[in-house]
Amino acid sequence: MSAPSSASSAPAENSATEHDLLAPDAGQKPPGPTPSQSRFQVDLVAEAAGAADDKTPSSDASAAAPEAPSSDPAVSGEEAKGRFRVVNFADPTGEGSVASPEAAPTEGMQNGDTVMSETSLHSSTGGQHHYHYDTHTNTYYLRTFGHNTIDAVPNIDFYRQTAAPLGEKLTRPTLSELHDELDKEPFEDGFANGDELTPAEEAAAKEAAESKGVVKFGWIKGVLVRCMLNIWGVMLFIRMSWIVGQAGIALACVIVAMATVVTTITGLSTSAIATNGFVKGGGAYYLISRSLGPEFGGSIGLIFAFANAVAVAMYVVGFAETVVELLVGIDAVMTDEINDIRIIGTITIIILLGISVAGMEWEAKAQIFLLVVLITAIFNYFIGSFIPVKSKEAKGFMGYDASIMWENMGPDFRGETFFSVFAIFFPAATGILAGANISGDLADPQMAIPKGTLLAILITGIVYLGVAVSTGSCILRDASGNVNDTISSQFMANCSTAACKFDYDFSTCKNEDTCRYGLHRDFQVMSLVSGFGPIITAGIFSATLSSALASLVSAPKVFQALCKDNIYPGLQMFAKGYGKNNEPLRGYILTFGIALAFILIAELNTIAPIISNFFLASYALINFSVFHASLANSPGWRPSFKYYNMWVSLAGAILCCGVMFVINWAAALLTNVIVMALYIYVSHKKPDVNWGSSTQALTYHQALTHTLHLSGVEDHVKNFRPQCLVMTGYPNSRPALLDLVHSFTKNVGLMICGHIRTGYRRPNFKELATDQARYQRWLLKNETKAFYTPVFAEDLKQGSQYLLQAAGLGRLKPNTLVLGFKNDWRDGDMMNVETYISMIHDAFDFQFGAVILRLKEGLDVSHIQGQDESLSSQEKPSGMKDVIVSIDTSKDSDADSSKPSSKATSLQNSPAVQKDKKSPTVPLNVSDQRLLEASQQFQKKQGKGTVDVWWLFDDGGLTLLIPYLLTNKKRWKECKIRVFIGGKINRIDHDRRAMATLLSKFRIDFSDITVLGDINTKPKKEHMTAFEEMIEPYRLKEDDMEQEAAERLKNSEPWRITDNELELYRAKTHRQIRLNELLKEHSSTANLIVISLPLARKGAVSSALYMAWLEALSKDLPPILLVRGNHQSVLTFYS
Repeated sequence: MSAPSSASSAPAENSATEHDLLAPDAGQKPPGPTPSQSRFQVDLVAEAAGAADDKTPSSDASAAAPEAPSSDPAVSGEEAKGRFRVVNFADPTGEGSVASPEAAPTEGMQNGDTVMSETSLHSSTGGQHHYHYDTHTNTYYLRTFGHNTIDAVPNIDFYRQTAAPLGEKLTRPTLSELHDELDKEPFEDGFANGDELTPAEEAAAKEAAESKGVVKFGWIKGVLVRCMLNIWGVMLFIRMSWIVGQAGIALACVIVAMATVVTTITGLSTSAIATNGFVKGGGAYYLISRSLGPEFGGSIGLIFAFANAVAVAMYVVGFAETVVELLVGIDAVMTDEINDIRIIGTITIIILLGISVAGMEWEAKAQIFLLVVLITAIFNYFIGSFIPVKSKEAKGFMGYDASIMWENMGPDFRGETFFSVFAIFFPAATGILAGANISGDLADPQMAIPKGTLLAILITGIVYLGVAVSTGSCILRDASGNVNDTISSQFMANCSTAACKFDYDFSTCKNEDTCRYGLHRDFQVMSLVSGFGPIITAGIFSATLSSALASLVSAPKVFQALCKDNIYPGLQMFAKGYGKNNEPLRGYILTFGIALAFILIAELNTIAPIISNFFLASYALINFSVFHASLANSPGWRPSFKYYNMWVSLAGAILCCGVMFVINWAAALLTNVIVMALYIYVSHKKPDVNWGSSTQALTYHQALTHTLHLSGVEDHVKNFRPQCLVMTGYPNSRPALLDLVHSFTKNVGLMICGHIRTGYRRPNFKELATDQARYQRWLLKNETKAFYTPVFAEDLKQGSQYLLQAAGLGRLKPNTLVLGFKNDWRDGDMMNVETYISMIHDAFDFQFGAVILRLKEGLDVSHIQGQDESLSSQEKPSGMKDVIVSIDTSKDSDADSSKPSSKATSLQNSPAVQKDKKSPTVPLNVSDQRLLEASQQFQKKQGKGTVDVWWLFDDGGLTLLIPYLLTNKKRWKECKIRVFIGGKINRIDHDRRAMATLLSKFRIDFSDITVLGDINTKPKKEHMTAFEEMIEPYRLKEDDMEQEAAERLKNSEPWRITDNELELYRAKTHRQIRLNELLKEHSSTANLIVISLPLARKGAVSSALYMAWLEALSKDLPPILLVRGNHQSVLTFYS
């Protein structure tokens, strides 16, 4: 296909070839606006300045557009961002343009689904003009497989959540843009695929835009170094030898192995979660919250950040204690030991804070230096262990010897147990999340976290085992340090300890408990063994300071991520980051404050177990997250790290919980209480986030499994529940109907709000889907446990048949149709009455029960202005306080016609949006005021009153079951059930006793039973006259016309009442009028009347007569519910 023919077509064609793009002339402008041609339109806005110089298609090439000079590069570049269709070819300066601006293409050429033709000009952006082009008649898009189409090829940028650090987000053409007919305007809703950014995503996009030149770490510097430093703690140098002394080599190795198993399983789980999608900053909090949801993530995030902050204090105090010991050794104590620890600890944490605040680069360099010192200290110990020194023998170090190893192989617990020793060692194995905690600062978290974490666990585990075996093989458990404790030759024969082999006898000091050296007694024994003692001291310093530094960095990063998600509203101020690395300076200061407070306490023996438990709670939840995600079987759970197993992860979670109680059962209980309290708080606050957690996936999985399981079980009368299809229209248009049905279905049965939308226009299914989501949200916000199900249909009859057949799923299908009474049946077209009555007949045909609610004031409040502010307030964009949604079901026939073209109000495109000319607080007229009050009567507590049940015909028991369910609810609790039944005057007592027996067998409480002996008495004459006057306009009067004319009229107006049926059903007519008289006499003060709905034989009783019966029966009464079950038992007295 050629470019438009003009003087400058050649360069344009070359450019298009170079970029795989088709472009018109750079300076050519379209002809004047033609409203009728406002078809499939595309904004052509400037690309960033200088883009024309770059001849390489960018990552968004599959969806970008031709580059050209721009008058305002900054503005145009900004507008070009994030939207594939935003392109520009207009050259405002006119440079390089030979053709006149008004010139139009001279010919149209067809290629595939794109045609060259006249274009239309349309300005939508106010001051600056952008030209919209009809893309079906002009080709300004990429060639896809050499074919000009806006259909885009797969591209990673379509799948980004926001303009993420890894690249720009693009939006693929929507289905509407590719599929809809040409008179649609597919781009009128802004983001065509509904991907409006949430505030959090906008912040992330802004952050990403500012993150140029950020320092990112690889797997060694970012994860391996950090984890190794955090895992190798003070324990390695000053407690490992003691653990071997207590537990022996074998059990010491078991203790190390057990701890390593727990951390390895957690490491595997962490790797699985970290490789299941892009990981941002926030470490353990981010992993747990995105897997299990904000409730678990929010609770664990807070305590994990706090644990890290207190861990800083723990490590700093460990460092300060070592320094003070050295000072005591050279007699250089400043004040007393406890205050010296506080002074040194405070100075140390200030220096550490300075390193952290200086930036992650400085902190990383400090970590590398500390690791070198630590590894040197470890090598120093192992080298020293191979160099036996005679002077060290009296202190227990004899060099490697099999007899020492054998003697130290078994346990020798002194005041300890296996689990207490394990509890002391386990904190030395924690720290595996040090790398994951700075996930936001890693270049490739998905690769770095698994590789670095697991390798760190392996290396540190081997070193711990090596130290355990080494110390147990060359150092005695007890030694006096006295070179004179040698053994004489005559006692050699009786000596059995390993020391005897080296001519020493330490039994005296062991028995008298005066030994000062050996594995049991000397915590500094590794310094003794090492080649050069001070290096071990440097190693202790390195281990404590590196762990303190790692925790000091982790806590603010996790806390910042938690605050960004706004789970705890009061903590929003800590979300702010500073500098190119987005450093959480406020978080650093908070962490510093917490750590300093605990340093000043200087007594960490009580807080240490709680810290360990906080870390273990995090590990347990990470393991549980993997199990949960695997159990949910969500298609979105597909980690690239495959070496995990859901059952192993579950075992890991249980192990973590077990270890918590082994370490300190009181601290474990406290941890669980804190986690549960925070969980309940976050659940109650219901943060407005949706991260696609495994909790959602499992909920769906369980719902699907249980629904399928339910489908295989036959219904039983004991388990019958009224499952109601309620014809509410828009759910907020008939509040009384919604509230009353919800009262007896809440937590008992299914409730579906059916809405039939009719019209002569083509149905707008996209709008229907939008409404479905919008009103479902409204129901949830109003705590109404119901589903909103709208359908498009030719007419109400067809729509109701669709709903009766298709609503629900498996056994979760409606079995009862609930309608509002048609109060205005005499005012409109009688064919509407025909449709209304046919809905009741259809319900019985489908074996549904039928329920009709009548309030004398009416039900529909949709015409009252301001009724939908509760709905619109959630949906409105800012600055739209003067827009009010007005729902008018009479306009449902053409609900789309009032849709505004304004993008600002497009959220409100249904039902009808209108500017409020007058204040919504204008007083309502009296009838509307009464209607409004009546519509809210079921929202209030009913107080002491009655629910009168007129159980005239046995319909299976639905007429009795509904009032029973209703009076079980809190609002209706104080209402008593009164039962009214028909009977004969001479058998009143018998009938009453029979009914009382039945009710007691059904276990239904009642306050009174009334037998109506005069039910068949003729009604009053004035009431009969009023009825005849009411039906007069609807009679066929076939006796007064020819038979053929009568049949013709009956066919065209089937609702007409024939003289024959009127005579045939005279007794039934009288009964309805008489019942109304009795209702007024007995139940005029009831809170609610429930009465059997009269049946009309299909085809025999005309809809006008049936409607007249319902009118005569229910007029001028309190709220009345006409109920007819499907004549299958819904009550039973069998157990």
